[in-house]
Amino acid sequence: MNTDLLSREADNISLLLGLLTEDDFYIRYYTLQILTVLLTNSPNRLQEAILIIPRGITRLMDMLMDREVIRNEALLLLTYLTREAEEIQKIVVFEGAFEKIFSIIKEEGGSDGGVVVQDCLELLNNLLRNNTSNQILLRETVGFDPLITILKLRGSTYRFTQQKTISLLSALETIKLLITGGGSQTDASKDSVDRLNNKTVLVQKKLLDCLLVLGIESQWAPVTVRCSALRCIGDIIAGHPKNLDAISNKHLGEEPHVEPALNSILRLILRTSSAQEFVAADYVFKRFCEKNVEGQTMLASTLIPQPHPMTHTQLEEDVKLSFGSMLLRGLTLSENEGDLETCSRAASVLSHLLGDNIHCKDKVVKIELDAPAQSFGGSELLLHRIVKYLAVSSSVSYKDGKGSNSGSLYIQPLILKLLVTWLADCPSAVSCLLDSRPHLTYLLELVSHPSANVYVKGLAATVLGECVLYNNASDGGRDPFSIVDAISQKVGLTSFFLKFDDMQRSCVFSASKSVRHSTPLVRSNSASVVEIEEIDQNDPGDHKYEDHPILLSTFDAEFVDLIRKLEADIRESIVEIYSNPKSKVAVVPAELDQKAGENEAHYIKRLKLFLESQCTEIQDLLGRNAALAEDLAMKGGGNNLQPQKSIAGSERVQFETLKRDLEEASQRLDILKAENVELESKASMYKNLAAKTESDLKSLSDAYNSLEQVNIQLEKEVKSLKSSGSSLAVDIEEIKAEAREEAQTECETELNDLLVCLGQEQSKVEKLSARLLELGEDVDQLLEGIGDDSGQQEGDDDDDDED
Repeated sequence: MNTDLLSREADNISLLLGLLTEDDFYIRYYTLQILTVLLTNSPNRLQEAILIIPRGITRLMDMLMDREVIRNEALLLLTYLTREAEEIQKIVVFEGAFEKIFSIIKEEGGSDGGVVVQDCLELLNNLLRNNTSNQILLRETVGFDPLITILKLRGSTYRFTQQKTISLLSALETIKLLITGGGSQTDASKDSVDRLNNKTVLVQKKLLDCLLVLGIESQWAPVTVRCSALRCIGDIIAGHPKNLDAISNKHLGEEPHVEPALNSILRLILRTSSAQEFVAADYVFKRFCEKNVEGQTMLASTLIPQPHPMTHTQLEEDVKLSFGSMLLRGLTLSENEGDLETCSRAASVLSHLLGDNIHCKDKVVKIELDAPAQSFGGSELLLHRIVKYLAVSSSVSYKDGKGSNSGSLYIQPLILKLLVTWLADCPSAVSCLLDSRPHLTYLLELVSHPSANVYVKGLAATVLGECVLYNNASDGGRDPFSIVDAISQKVGLTSFFLKFDDMQRSCVFSASKSVRHSTPLVRSNSASVVEIEEIDQNDPGDHKYEDHPILLSTFDAEFVDLIRKLEADIRESIVEIYSNPKSKVAVVPAELDQKAGENEAHYIKRLKLFLESQCTEIQDLLGRNAALAEDLAMKGGGNNLQPQKSIAGSERVQFETLKRDLEEASQRLDILKAENVELESKASMYKNLAAKTESDLKSLSDAYNSLEQVNIQLEKEVKSLKSSGSSLAVDIEEIKAEAREEAQTECETELNDLLVCLGQEQSKVEKLSARLLELGEDVDQLLEGIGDDSGQQEGDDDDDDED
């Protein structure tokens, strides 16, 4: 209340600022203390009052050049004044704040100085935070050299007091502010250009060397400093091609133990006992591999298995290993619990190498490892070894119903994250995983394991879904339909989709939705930031899952987005498979073809049996699909759907099912109608052909009768000629014999042709009769009356002859 009464009048604040020009030391000192207390109790009103007072901020800035005690009080006052007042920040910078801040830091001894250095860096961070124009002004006026000088360690032995640690953390926070940019919402492209310029200049000023010393080589440095330095390395190389090349070409150590910086960071990942340090080092590889296809390919090209085991390699030999050899060794140490933890950490690095890079995924799928000593088999694929270690980690994690140590909390999630990343959009990896039948069985058991946490079940369900989504196999047991069928029988679709929902409702998964901003380092929280709290393994609740740094880093925003995209595609793919099971198969079954030498009756019988089995299978599938469709409709796309939407979804599924069944029945009916019309047409054709054949027979019979009559007439003429004269008897007999022989030959030829035609027509009539009987037609009725006309005509002819 007193602060409000005093600061209500701007003249009171003007009077206090005027006292800063007095020569008396104590007047200036107590005036600064009064202003600091007023600012602490009523910051907004005091900021507004100081802004409207002419040369108000200028008088405060002049105090920075005063005696040490006055200067320190002025630093505190300006720190409070510039925390959230952008206009005051600009005026302070215009009054030469950068030069004065770095001058005080140098005077105090840099990072080895006291709390004054911390106050200067806090003021500097207030001026740069979310302020692009101030960042540009710092880069183009004072430059980044004074800031980088603070991070350089001096002397042969380094002593890290608590105050020095806080000062280094404050300087690293300044670097982070420059790397992440001013956060301008109005001009994102300009802010992006400023960030790139800051990164370029910082690396040109050899900042990367200082960060590598702090993060990797200074193992005596506090963990918080090492972690902050590693995160700065990750941020400074992200999305910057030149800086990516710079980190790739950096080497650490002294002769003869010189090695690439990336190898040193990988060794830190595999060996550190601090979870926070592993997360920070892993962050470097994550940012290195993001949208860096060349870098991923370069690292993946070194993945060459060693010809002999390197489990107990000495440090001297370890330094000589390539990046890929060291990573493979970490992935394939042994099945001990400690080695499984190392394997999971190496799996996290490998997941970054494979992310969004199909070429690297296909290359790593082909990597073969030497089989273990107790195995008599041949080589083993890397993917199979990783799945094997995932299975072994289950027995470790679920022993006595709970994890035995901190590693068991994240071993399986990290390995499963690798599998999810590896299988995404990579059919060759899916095929490799399914080559071993126990892999599918194990994943199904892991999804429904009662002791597994929601993250493990959700990630295992995602891997199974990818085996459906990116599966191009056609053989039974490995095709998408078989995988979905196995999920339905072993887990159940409702339970399967619930695993996604449970994972998305978890605290770790939902925490990635919001960007995790680090708390600014100020005097009030500096002591707590220096010490990193370790996870309490005896905590019986789920808080150790929610706050575990490795789990939080595993479910980062990019991986969560991938899971959500995969979940939507998996749901759609499974519904499509069960809605149209094998409907796109266009190959005609071999059972529909008639075999060589198979008669019609046996062929028709076999077709009937095949159709009956197909109908039985279709009925079984329809029944199962109806239940699954209802199951999916009740479940819908997740628990966010309202009940009425679920009912609508069920009705829609039933409508689509009935519509599809009706269309199939209609198509089958049209096919049967077309076959019936074709058979009737053939029957009519064969009837006409039979009638024509009988007509031809009648004509041949008439011709034969006429020949007989001619023969009889000729015989009469011969007899008459014999009686007329014996001289002509020999000639007549010869003529008669020739005529008879010619007529007989002609008749026999015509009869043979007629018999052949009759045989062919009889075979056709028999086949036609059998087909008509199969279709249910009365053959006798169809053939009735065909021969009556001819018979009637023959009778008429006989009557005529008698007449």
